[in-house]
Amino acid sequence: MTPDTLERARRIRLLVLDVDGVLTDGGLYYGAGGESLQRFHVHDGAGIKAVMAAGIAVAVISARRTPAVTARMKELGVETVVQGEENKLEAVTEIAERMDIGLDAVACVGDDTTDVPMMRRAGLAIAVADARGPAVEAAHYRTSARGGYGAVREACDMLLLAG
Repeated sequence: MTPDTLERARRIRLLVLDVDGVLTDGGLYYGAGGESLQRFHVHDGAGIKAVMAAGIAVAVISARRTPAVTARMKELGVETVVQGEENKLEAVTEIAERMDIGLDAVACVGDDTTDVPMMRRAGLAIAVADARGPAVEAAHYRTSARGGYGAVREACDMLLLAG
């Protein structure tokens, strides 16, 4: 981690996470009845709980809407969950304003082009290891772990170490 990234991480009060490709591996799984299933990594959940315990707020924003996200975030105690929102920058801005947090104190974790606008405005932009080009270019930091395989835990650990 560079000194600039460490300094950015020290200012973070809100961690915003994309879902598909960040909290999950990006695969779309469907049950026999057509229901959408998603796989979450337990290490990511532990990281989320740890940053919340340290006083960093967590929000999740997804362009898709699935019951699995609602259930997992409820289990983790994440109260700010925005689903079905393609304009993630607008959602991040509204969440930060509601929490009275400047965008310079927001970290955004993303993996694809839909995440780039929020990443460009965030105080700390993090791309997962398997992120697509534009998200990588917008990032201040890139995890060594892939989305759905501990990338969120890595981002959380970085924030805790910087704290």
